[in-house]
Amino acid sequence: MNVGADMNAGTGAGGSTGVNVGADVNAGVGTEAAATPPATEHAVVVPRPVADPVLRVFLLHHAAGTHRVYTDWVPHFPPSWEICLFEAPGRRRLAHLPPATDATSLARFFLAAAASRLDRPYALFGHSMGAAVAYEMLRQLPAPGCPLPCWCGVSACRPPADPLAGPPPDRAVHRLSDRELRTTLAQFGALPQRALADAVWPRLAPRVRGDFRLAERWRPPAHAPRTRVPLSVFGGRDDPVVPASRLAAWADVTDRPGGCHLYPGGHFYFRQQTAEVVAAVVGEVRRFGPGGDGPDAPRP
Repeated sequence: MNVGADMNAGTGAGGSTGVNVGADVNAGVGTEAAATPPATEHAVVVPRPVADPVLRVFLLHHAAGTHRVYTDWVPHFPPSWEICLFEAPGRRRLAHLPPATDATSLARFFLAAAASRLDRPYALFGHSMGAAVAYEMLRQLPAPGCPLPCWCGVSACRPPADPLAGPPPDRAVHRLSDRELRTTLAQFGALPQRALADAVWPRLAPRVRGDFRLAERWRPPAHAPRTRVPLSVFGGRDDPVVPASRLAAWADVTDRPGGCHLYPGGHFYFRQQTAEVVAAVVGEVRRFGPGGDGPDAPRP
């Protein structure tokens, strides 16, 4: 069974089908960033607000996850950085919104949600499905009111050109029976055990299947232009979902490849070494960001 898609991705390039959750909020992207569109006001969670941050780091969660996967990361970042956690539609305070059906529209939704916070240097980091959506955000930037980030990190996600980016339809995770799906999620640690309990699972199942459907149908253009944004890669050496040997191909999507950071562990390798992973993220941002040792941050 190839569960690699995403646990590793988001959807279609160019033309997608289904509900475009970004369509009615995208006036916030490309217009004045003074006010966050109402539909996206809870899509960015800021656990530790900073009055005058040096920069902001936006973190994107995995399929079936929520922003809370990054809660333990926040204390490890410099206190002058504001850490912003994206929350996808269909969960928690966005439960009233339909889940995204493709990575392109989810990227637009997140850009609309973040627009009022892009008034200073910022970076993106996504894990698994979140990495695919972060890449789709890069493909849509720069846009009026939305400059390029100074850096992007992608974690445990197959590169766009990987021919094995998605499983055959008969082995797709989102098509598994409830029993098989819960077993798969427990095996890879995508959800806590309490979320897989009989009393809770029926409420979560549609959203979880939707996330995996989005992930497994992600097909960005094979020959998309390289991004000018520095991009670094992270992963687990023993990840059965996204083999570490495939991560290096992410260097092909950027003119400014950063480091490739591999750690002991599987798909959620960072849970055993949060401080070390965040330290590497901070190091890469400082390397490429304003005042860093690397090249200046790209400008629109």
